[in-house]
Amino acid sequence: DIYKARWQVEIFFKTIKQNLKIKSFLGTSPNAVMTQIWIALTMLLLITYLKFCSQAAIGFQHILRLLQLNLFALRDLLGLIVGEPPGDSEPSPQTQFKFS
Repeated sequence: DIYKARWQVEIFFKTIKQNLKIKSFLGTSPNAVMTQIWIALTMLLLITYLKFCSQAAIGFQHILRLLQLNLFALRDLLGLIVGEPPGDSEPSPQTQFKFS
């Protein structure tokens, strides 16, 4: 049972390392490691949820690349994944970093 539980943990870390490109931990304190794991888990969950909501037949890596390429574009995420063109009015560069 212990080996089985350990193997599940190994598979989890392998999935995070492959999909989210975490090669090493940035900090050595327990808080730094836990923070990086929680951020990776949140990212994994959000991308999986986007894939589920879009019902698109594209893979996890493809969605991740789309998000990386459109990181600073103000776009609807589901529209981006489904392949809809951006809206008629492109936001000006001044409004792209608006946090409201």
